[in-house]
Amino acid sequence: MASITKIIRRFWVADSGAELIELAIALPILLLVTAGIIDLGIVFQRYEVVTNAAREGARVGVLADFTETDIQNRVNAYLKASGLTAAAPAPKVTFSTVEIVAGGPSIQVVKVAVQYPHQFVFLGPAAVLVGGKSLANITLAASATMRREGAAAP
Repeated sequence: MASITKIIRRFWVADSGAELIELAIALPILLLVTAGIIDLGIVFQRYEVVTNAAREGARVGVLADFTETDIQNRVNAYLKASGLTAAAPAPKVTFSTVEIVAGGPSIQVVKVAVQYPHQFVFLGPAAVLVGGKSLANITLAASATMRREGAAAP
């Protein structure tokens, strides 16, 4: 009788399999955090590319004899060279020339704004799986303003 109770206690108190249960609980959380870090890294890299594309467009815009088409082509060429070509809606580029008067001679500035649609690689599909839609698509936006030197507005 004593040997049977020893066998029952040994199986009743045994910890075998506890690690597997802990792994089953912790692994999805760890994978979600890792996917989030990767996705936010991709978003930051693409935001920097959009910011630089706006700067490149503004650099072209301040030069004499350049049109809005030239600015748009330069922005699109920069985005394409950086690997951002898979956007379903095309990136939106807006261009404006503003005259600023501040108590002295007026100056003209060129402002170029770029909007690029971004879809999350990991978090978007994961959010859809659990019924959410907030992470499916965002728009990265950046603008650059530069002073136009001695040229008339186009």
